Amino acid sequence: MHSAVTPARDEITPPVPVLSVVIPIYNEQEALPLTVARLRPILDGMGVSYEVVGIDDGSTDATPVIMQKVRQEWSEFRIVRFARNSGHQAALTAGIHRAHGDYVVSIDADLQDPPEKIAEMFALAREKDLDIVYGVRGDRGTDTFFKRRTAGAYYWLMRKLVGKNMPNQAGDFRLLSRAAVDALKSLPEHQPVYRLLVPWLGFSSGEVVYVREERVAGSTHYPLSKMVRLALDSITNFSASPLRLATWLGLMSFLVCFALTIYTTLQYAFGSPVPGWSSLFMAMLFIGGVQLICVGLLGEYIGRIYSAVQARPAYFVGYDSAEESTPARSDQTSEYAA
Repeated sequence: MHSAVTPARDEITPPVPVLSVVIPIYNEQEALPLTVARLRPILDGMGVSYEVVGIDDGSTDATPVIMQKVRQEWSEFRIVRFARNSGHQAALTAGIHRAHGDYVVSIDADLQDPPEKIAEMFALAREKDLDIVYGVRGDRGTDTFFKRRTAGAYYWLMRKLVGKNMPNQAGDFRLLSRAAVDALKSLPEHQPVYRLLVPWLGFSSGEVVYVREERVAGSTHYPLSKMVRLALDSITNFSASPLRLATWLGLMSFLVCFALTIYTTLQYAFGSPVPGWSSLFMAMLFIGGVQLICVGLLGEYIGRIYSAVQARPAYFVGYDSAEESTPARSDQTSEYAA
């Protein structure tokens, strides 16, 4: 009779969780304890196995220490730490790529998106066999007037680029099935913008509407400059329309200058004095401005081509608590979205 052989502890593969919750975290020492206190009872009460993947995006405050304390008290909490700050979309990419669950939910750490909706998203996905469930902001009354208007303009423009598949007022609070996650991982995007990529997949989807709350603590990490950068990345990564805009601007400039040439010629032919330098000065400024806009648009696209050719990693993972007992591999320290 042969005795059973017990595998070594390091060789035991942990069970795959049903649900993964990905949280990009950057300098959230005030908000993180409140987020954990509110999120844990919700996940514990769902009756499914889960993991929480906290992506430390190079925090410089006490956030890493707080995350370690949370992990000591909450075994399902997993820490993935970047070697340097790489941005919100890079943190989302790392979380989506490294999550193990059959379903993956992404949510920010500021509690503006209510974690109570995770259970509703999960139930809706299972009941209707959906691959994507969007968290849609039904009320943004807590945001400033300026932010509401700029957000509205952003979603209007993005729906023009992506089509009606993109829900209005849907941010990065969403649920993805394993099929949707695998599809995203297969895309060769160097700087992914998931607000556009996820609807572009065309997978079966549903919506959960919620009221956007005020930030629970701390200050926003998404000022106007980052909002403008997100809009620019969204447009240039997903459409060649700005290049066509440059063509139309050039054509309009030509027509205006052609009209001015005819006007000046007629003035000279009928012996009228040619108007002063102001009209010529304005025409030169107009042409120069159009040329600079066109050159700038070309530069944005050329810069992205240059970045893609360099193929530099979008982020470096310096530490993953799920791999503490696993020998280091090269892809664990240089993983990136390409």
